[in-house]
Amino acid sequence: MKYTLLASLFFAASFVSAETTITLSGVHNCCKSCTNGITKAGGSVEGVTVTAEGKMVKVTSKSKVSAKKAVEAIMAAGYFGTSDAAEEQASSSFSTTKPVKKLAEATVSGAHLCCQKCANAMIEAVKAVPGVSEHTIVSKASTFTVKGDFTEADLIAGMNKAGFTGVVK
Repeated sequence: MKYTLLASLFFAASFVSAETTITLSGVHNCCKSCTNGITKAGGSVEGVTVTAEGKMVKVTSKSKVSAKKAVEAIMAAGYFGTSDAAEEQASSSFSTTKPVKKLAEATVSGAHLCCQKCANAMIEAVKAVPGVSEHTIVSKASTFTVKGDFTEADLIAGMNKAGFTGVVK
């Protein structure tokens, strides 16, 4: 009986110390500055370890709540990725419950544009959005403008597909 109780305690203790890992794929990460930005943003949450290799980002924490906060911090830094955990799916500022919003012009802020490679990747993403006719995307900018006849949803989806996110106004 004593051994059964001890075995049960050890078994229960193994769940308490279990780590939570969330893997994001498709994250824009073209240079050392991107990698540093990703790890700094996610690592700003106490008890979280973040590794970024190529387009894969791994967030590890002893707490599911902390891991989710780290993913949110990475997104707030302008990066986007799809999660391997359905309940932790990274989401952009666009919600499917919002009505479709046609735009002639939009300003995007919060997107990660640390270098020309980032700017070029964002340019390609925005140019692929149906109805976009011009943009003001440049390296190191904190905001950029997009013009044409497009939807907010298409713009955000295009940025997300390229591994970026931002706030559209």
